[in-house]
Amino acid sequence: MPVEIWLAYVGTVVALMSTPGPSHVLILSNSLSNGFPRATATIAGDLTANMLQMLAAGLGVAALVSRYASALTVIKWLGAAYLVWLGISMIRRGSTGVGEVGHEQRPLHTLWLQGFVTSATNPKAIVFFAAVFTQFIDPGLAFWPQFIALSLTYIVMDGFVLTLYGTGAHWVASHMEGPGRILLNRVAGGFMIIAALLLALKTLSHS
Repeated sequence: MPVEIWLAYVGTVVALMSTPGPSHVLILSNSLSNGFPRATATIAGDLTANMLQMLAAGLGVAALVSRYASALTVIKWLGAAYLVWLGISMIRRGSTGVGEVGHEQRPLHTLWLQGFVTSATNPKAIVFFAAVFTQFIDPGLAFWPQFIALSLTYIVMDGFVLTLYGTGAHWVASHMEGPGRILLNRVAGGFMIIAALLLALKTLSHS
């Protein structure tokens, strides 16, 4: 893949990531409530879903998703409802003073699942990856080496951005004590609900 095409792709991804999405809000929430080291499991879940979506796009599943979009929308609504439930649970814990923010210690598999569900419940992402990648793949060159290069670039950039969000939230949490930690738990729950609303808005915009 020519360097100039790859740089154009990087610029496109930077522009796409300039607006926070559900995954970014989720990593804020989990870093506030669990600490960033444990919240890296959420990043891993998100990137796992991204890789599967990219693979599906590369294998030509985009047309299938477009055909059955109405059925897959149900999956996305379930994912949004799941995040709302988590957010309300966190706010209730903050209201009762149960647990310390940054020391909630949710199981790593739960944090991973949250990241995976948030990303995977956007089936349209397969169509998105297919649409974006085709703009930068040269039909005169081998397909899969170019596809892998674009996929890995996206994964690295997305992981870096999520890390920035997570470490920033963790720093804030580590500098708050006493009542501030209870308030932070409520804020984390609020972020979780915002992530759900962002998922719901995406569903409505594509319906």
